[in-house]
Amino acid sequence: MKYDFSKVIDRSNTGCTKWDEVNTRYGFDGLLPMWVADMDFVAPHEVVDAIVKRANHGIFGYVTEPDSYYKAIVGWIEKRHSWTIDRDWIFFSPGVVPALSFCVLSYTQPGDKIIIQPPVYYPFNRVISANGRFVVTNPLILRNGRYSMDFADLEEKASDPQVKMLLLCSPHNPVGRVWEQEELVKLGEICLKHNVLVVADEIHSDIILPGHKHTPFPAICQEFAENSVYCNAPSKTFNLAGLKTSYLIISNKKLADAYSNITHSLSVTKNNVFGAIALEAAYEFGKDWLNQLLIYLKDNIEYLKDFVTDNIPQIEVIEPEGTYLVWLDFRHLGLEDNELNELLLKKAKVALSDGATFGSGGKGFKRMNIACPRLVLAQGLTRIATAIQGL
Repeated sequence: MKYDFSKVIDRSNTGCTKWDEVNTRYGFDGLLPMWVADMDFVAPHEVVDAIVKRANHGIFGYVTEPDSYYKAIVGWIEKRHSWTIDRDWIFFSPGVVPALSFCVLSYTQPGDKIIIQPPVYYPFNRVISANGRFVVTNPLILRNGRYSMDFADLEEKASDPQVKMLLLCSPHNPVGRVWEQEELVKLGEICLKHNVLVVADEIHSDIILPGHKHTPFPAICQEFAENSVYCNAPSKTFNLAGLKTSYLIISNKKLADAYSNITHSLSVTKNNVFGAIALEAAYEFGKDWLNQLLIYLKDNIEYLKDFVTDNIPQIEVIEPEGTYLVWLDFRHLGLEDNELNELLLKKAKVALSDGATFGSGGKGFKRMNIACPRLVLAQGLTRIATAIQGL
């Protein structure tokens, strides 16, 4: 089946964070939302059909996940990422960010330190500090338009006995890196050496662009699997974030039991009826939809690169290797962050994610969501170009 990702769909007045909150959140009217990581594409029809069929049943009592739910996850991970897992390793979370909080509570104590690699997805900071732990930064290095890890700094930070955990963003949001296996091995060896647990947020692992390959961190070797927790969901892959259906893979029984103790104490152990149905349908039938999506996203990135080169050469595009998020460097404009925000929001009327919220190294950058019809992408870029040309 051929899917049409170019169709513009009105999402306003649907209780949609991306479109219905944007003006209030940013303080201006008429904004084009290109910020939160939420696609403007209809989910695979098999997912919609499965939800409608279940809704027509009319009874929505407490949920238990059938064997087919677990088989769908096991099968998807095997086929998409060549990693064989056991169904007993799978644990529920209503979202990956809640999962990170549960892991902080499960595996660390108040006052412990946790490493993050900024500029990085901003909830990483929040789930640490809000739970009484301390953030330790291992900033990424930007060199020739591509980010890399600072392993010397990581070694130094991980050697602190108060450091108990590292939150790994793989693929990395917002800089778009798909970490190579050699990089993950270096990170894993440092963490093993210093007894630092790796909690891997791999929610964008299915959005991998041509020429790159995602490696699940625990799949590298048994030692890494025993010293890690893997977090994922179909939400970014198939645009199902509102269904709150994420999962963790934990092969280490001691770690699994600790996680279960926390989620049971918080009474967060069960999926919702539509989330479970959607996950199963997406993983069973969504392959063709995803493959076509990746082609469309790649073409959107090429369109963006060409447009910027021709019309806004002051902006540097950090080309993503994965995700549908593009990290844009506006520093050559020579504007302070408040001036840049006013230019984009007040004059261009485009809402991008503010780079400073992603931590150190984010000042002067913006994150753009390009998972939208090309007509919308062109409109956003044209607005930005017109505003910058008017400086």
